[in-house]
This record gives sequence, C-alpha cells and structure tokens, in this order.
Amino acid sequence: MVTWIVLGVVLFALIVLALAVRPVLARLPRLRRAALALQRRATEAESLRSAAEELQARAESLQERAGVAQERIALIKASRGK
Repeated sequence: MVTWIVLGVVLFALIVLALAVRPVLARLPRLRRAALALQRRATEAESLRSAAEELQARAESLQERAGVAQERIALIKASRGK
C-alpha cells in the first residue's frame, strides 16, 4: 500500500515537472534565434568599434597636420611682414 502511495507521488511530481518544462522546451528555437541575432550584433559592434578607432586615429593625424599647417602659415605671414 505504501509503495503505491510513493509511486503515485513520484508519478505526480514527474507529471508536474513535465508540464513545467514543456513551455521552456517550446521556446528553445526562439531563444536560439535570439542568441544568434545577438552574436551577429556583437560581431557588428566589434567591427564598428574597430572602424571608430581607425577614424579616431585619422582624426588625430589630421589634427596634427592642421597644427603643422597653421604653424607654417604663421611663419609665411611673419616672413612677409604681415
């Protein structure tokens, strides 16, 4: 008699567990697609970050060139007496 009660409780627990797991298993394909989309976005973000670093380096280089050009213009104006 006790074994039937224990067996019934275990069976009931397994049924409740199966009912709880079922929605999670149903969502797995959507979660996988979302994970893949996030990986793609992470890859895009990494490429954008590297492009931004390159642009920043170019901007710093151009700023240095502009400073040199301003110095040269100042020297030319000074040599002309203006």
